[in-house]
Amino acid sequence: MITIEVNDKKLEAKQGETVLSALKRAGISVPTLCYLDGMTPTGACRMCVVEIDGFADLIPSCAFPVSDGMKIQTDSPRVLNARKTIVELLLANHPDDCLYCPRNMNCELQNLSEIAGVTDRKFLAKKSEHSLDFSSPSIIRDPEKCILCGRCVRVCEEVQGVSAIDFIGRGSRAIVATAFNEGINVSNCIFCGQCINVCPTGALTEKSDIKNVLNAINDPKKTVVCQIAPSVSVTVGEEFGIKLGEDVAGVMTSALKQIGFDRVFETSFSADLTIMEEAAELVSRIVNKGTLPMFTSCSPGWVKFIEQYYPQLLGNVSSCKSPQQMLGSLIKNYFTKSEGIDPKDIYSVSIMPCTAKKFEAGRGEMGLDGVDDIDAVLTTRELVKLIKMKGLDLKSINPMLPDDPFGDRSSAGKIFGVTGGVMEAAIRTAYNMITGEDLKNLVIKEVRGLEGIKEATVKIGDLEVNVAVAHGLGNARKVMESIISGEKNYHFVEIMTCPNGCIGGGGQPIGLDLDAVRARMQALYRIDEKEAIRTSHDNPSIKRIYDEFLGKPNSEISHKLLHTHYHKREDILV
Repeated sequence: MITIEVNDKKLEAKQGETVLSALKRAGISVPTLCYLDGMTPTGACRMCVVEIDGFADLIPSCAFPVSDGMKIQTDSPRVLNARKTIVELLLANHPDDCLYCPRNMNCELQNLSEIAGVTDRKFLAKKSEHSLDFSSPSIIRDPEKCILCGRCVRVCEEVQGVSAIDFIGRGSRAIVATAFNEGINVSNCIFCGQCINVCPTGALTEKSDIKNVLNAINDPKKTVVCQIAPSVSVTVGEEFGIKLGEDVAGVMTSALKQIGFDRVFETSFSADLTIMEEAAELVSRIVNKGTLPMFTSCSPGWVKFIEQYYPQLLGNVSSCKSPQQMLGSLIKNYFTKSEGIDPKDIYSVSIMPCTAKKFEAGRGEMGLDGVDDIDAVLTTRELVKLIKMKGLDLKSINPMLPDDPFGDRSSAGKIFGVTGGVMEAAIRTAYNMITGEDLKNLVIKEVRGLEGIKEATVKIGDLEVNVAVAHGLGNARKVMESIISGEKNYHFVEIMTCPNGCIGGGGQPIGLDLDAVRARMQALYRIDEKEAIRTSHDNPSIKRIYDEFLGKPNSEISHKLLHTHYHKREDILV
């Protein structure tokens, strides 16, 4: 440790850390725009400048190391004036449509303007004129709101390994865009939405389905049902002042009923169903010497990624639809018959932590006889807007149970929401399918946690099954390359598109709050620890639907409704 002086007070700092890191740990707030925690700083925006004795110029605190005896001023008149000037210059050609912007009241530029004391437009400049890009099924791009901070570029390239967007043009004509400034639909974007989560303004937002959902709810001819993804219930409370990681599943079900949904189901039910189908497929591949390793297929951004970059490995991808699509298919082809509803009169909504789910719902493979499995997808953020629009307060609502026949779940289906959860749930059931017994210890610690790539060898009877888990497509690429090179020999691989899995999905609350992510993870593990039914094959509703309708995992009707296929993308057009 070394000693530095900040605003005339002595503080301890770690040798080699940045000034910003030392200041944050000491509870001293310094505004940033281009900075992303955990990534190499660029010092591009200069919002975080401080004054350091011995230096003529102001210094970007995010990119400058501390040294013993350093004297720093974070709030001198010179520093505050510099930050204010930067904000004023950014606002010079920024649109004045805050009231209509999706990020109104949740915009970093708006917040910085208030902090810096900007009360009028000091600089006048010609407004940038760019067209909105609506071409993606998941993401809207508004270049006029872009402030060139570069966060989206870095996340797309350095974390996800996709590089769908970058800086194009020079000088005052520079913008962030796709190659040749084409629509996102003809780029190599995998629609993960991580760019939205780091964007400080409204330059990148999800394509909202709120209007379509409300229209369906207000249509007396429609029966409107929804399903809730596992990670949403341990996340949405954050936006209503509820403790991080609190599971509000019952309260959320009640709120959705008050909003007007006729039935509220659990995607965790179809996560259990996915495990039954996927575990059976894995066992079949292992026993019959089929194509290995088998890759999970429940993360749509990952599926598009492998279609684009590793089509030679598409035979390794499980044929199972994702839980969202499985439940959508059952709603349209099983629930409608049992309830006497015409499939065309039901409107099926999924509430997901993911923007790529919007893309997945629109895939041509996801439906039967011209009827789509899913009609609309709402992100966690859209759900929050919908609840607030209806004037509901989650703190004062009495909880309700989800509806039959898709309301029961095991805790194995619930841990789908965290990286490693699919693997852990699948191993529990595959072990039972092979040995006829349950694992003595259902917790598989090797696949838990937030490490980017995790590996384990699980003894199942006489078999030693090698598995791997990766989250974030940069890590997925490393796993793919190790398999292709022959360096690694796995039986089963779980890939989640988003860093940390669904709890860190592109449709979750804006910002990369790792404390919140960890709280969501621990909440899901607590649910798994406390509940009585912890394996998918023990879910009584799963047993019932096989007895009454599906027969057995990987049956003919299961393959018709719950399985699909994927293909090499000869061109990238969506």
